[in-house]
Amino acid sequence: MPTTHPTAQLDPRVSEPGAEPTPWEQTLRLLEESELFWLTTVRADGRPHVTPVVAVWHDDVMYFTTASFEQKMRNLEHSGKVAITTGNNEWTKGLDVVVEGHATVITDVESLRVVVDAFDRKYGAHNSWSLELGDGVAEVAGHPAVVLRIDPVKMFAFGKEPHAQTRYLPASRLAAAAR
Repeated sequence: MPTTHPTAQLDPRVSEPGAEPTPWEQTLRLLEESELFWLTTVRADGRPHVTPVVAVWHDDVMYFTTASFEQKMRNLEHSGKVAITTGNNEWTKGLDVVVEGHATVITDVESLRVVVDAFDRKYGAHNSWSLELGDGVAEVAGHPAVVLRIDPVKMFAFGKEPHAQTRYLPASRLAAAAR
């Protein structure tokens, strides 16, 4: 399924005069090429939990993995609400992207195969972290892994040359709203 273009809106309240919305192609490139993301989940008591993860953007959704015993998985059992971010830590150059959405566990073998292939294309075998499909379950370094997908609800790009905040409404939400 080809990537669709979400609707972009510049927020002039927090953007420099004359700024334009960040083109979706630039945001998409960052989502596809970034090697590290920061995942925010919500603990049962409402406190946030933030942790670095590897992730792939594929067919308009984000995928990541965890182990069943990790804090982020325990949080996701309570609430699937998440935010995942990537970018850089510089003030005057680069781009930061935030994807807010809902995470769900992927269990069917065909979907797992597609995700494993996407991780392999992005991270390759040269990486010490490798997602594999073994006997119907995903594995990292021979240990079972939970594979999750984040269905975006909204996305933001924070451009820095000039400072510009772009809000994207994912095309999947636009299609659902039109029904």
